[in-house]
Formats: sequence, structure tokens, C-alpha cells
Amino acid sequence: MTDGGGPRPLLSVERLGKSFHGRRVLDDISFDVRAGEVIGLIGRSGSGKSTLLRCLNMLERPDVGRIRLDGEEIGFQGGQRRAVPARVLARQRAAMGMVFQHFNLWPHRTVLQNVMEGPVAVLGVPHAEAASRAMVILERIGLAAKAGSYPVTLSGGQQQRVSIARAVAMQPRLILFDEPTSALDPELVAEVLAVMTDLARSGTTMLVVTHEMRFAFEVCHRILYLDQGRVADGGTPAALLARPAGSPVRGFLGAAVRMLEDIGHA
Repeated sequence: MTDGGGPRPLLSVERLGKSFHGRRVLDDISFDVRAGEVIGLIGRSGSGKSTLLRCLNMLERPDVGRIRLDGEEIGFQGGQRRAVPARVLARQRAAMGMVFQHFNLWPHRTVLQNVMEGPVAVLGVPHAEAASRAMVILERIGLAAKAGSYPVTLSGGQQQRVSIARAVAMQPRLILFDEPTSALDPELVAEVLAVMTDLARSGTTMLVVTHEMRFAFEVCHRILYLDQGRVADGGTPAALLARPAGSPVRGFLGAAVRMLEDIGHA
């Protein structure tokens, strides 16, 4: 799905494949992401969405295919798929932030310390500078007053916002979101989506696995629909909603189509 014109994509995924115990989970996945784009990944449970994100930053190593970030191949070097050294992989991973379903915060560290940890330990940012940057981010997401609090004292929505702040603090080239609201109670979802919407509007490049269809169709520039490990459809929100009623993506969206049409993307 690479186009021939325009600037080089920030992220390029070419014919990615991954199997577990003989079962093909990702099959011939290809797509590009431009700087500043927000790409939604939708599909039924088990369609390969989360595995795709984990392969992009090498939490899972793909069996075949190539991933390039700003032209640099991620995870492998040379024609024999030889793994890059650990220090190189750490640098490459730092360029791709990741926000998980579960918050994965350090329970024994404060909110401020959680956000500072990566810049100090991985990027070598001086402690005072990292603290200053972290406070700016916490202010932006409405959690500056919680800087000295520990994760256990926060709501789920607040913890996930801290997780997002932690990813932003690394100043990555793009951020991967793996169903960031799926572990939250319904009343807490909106506060996390508001932070993500703000990031999207500020030009942050994002790949978002989500079941929040309103967010996907209001905020994402393009949406990829995965089915059985393949990109079964993809395009702008308006293009997907214009697909025939019997198409696979319209079948997946089901009753949500009417709601999505009502928000102006038909």
C-alpha cells in the first residue's frame, strides 16, 4: 500500500507475517504511515491487531517482512534477517512509544517518577530537565496535581493518562496504542480519549488499536480493517462508510454505521 509520490513515509510495513505454533496470525501485512497521521486499526478479537503492534516495536519478532522507521529497518540488519544488537534495538524502540491495555506503571514510584524514568534511564536526560519536561506533560493532561501521588491512589483513567504521558515524555516519532481504553470502566473512557484526541490534533503520529468506533471515525485520518490476520480493507473513514452494505467492513461495523453516519462521515 505504498504510494509512489510525496515524501518518504515515516513508517513503512512491508509483507509482515507472524505465526504462533503453526497458526498464521499476521499474513502479508503492508501499509505506510505519514508523519502526523493517525491510523486506526479495527477488527474482531483475534484478527491480529495487537500482535501487529507488538511486531512493530519487536516485542514479538515477525517471521517475515520488513518494518522501516524513517528509512531505517527495525529489528533486523542485512539480507539474512540477522537481529540488530540489543543497544540498537533499544534505540529503535525508544522512537516508538507504546501504550498498553493495562497501565504497567511502576507501583513504587510517583506519577512524576514514572514519567521521568524513561528519559533519564534510556535517553540520558539530566534529572532536572526530565522533571521539568514531565511536569509540562502532566499539566497538559490535567494531572500536575497528582505528580507526587502513587499509581494505587489513582483511578484507572488517571493511570492510563500517566501511561500516555510516559510515552510522550520519550519524544517518540510515533506512538502505538493497544486498546488503551479496554480495561477502563465506561465512565473513565472519555478522559483518556480526550487526551488522545489532543495528541492527534497536535500532530502526533499514532497507530491506535481500538473498539471505540466514534473515536476511530472522528479522529483517525485512515482506518485499516483487519480480518484473520490480513488487511481486509482500508481507507478514510468516509470511504469505509461508503462501502456497500454487504462488504466485510460494513458487516463488522454493523449497527454502529448509523451512529457513525450521524456524526458526519457518510
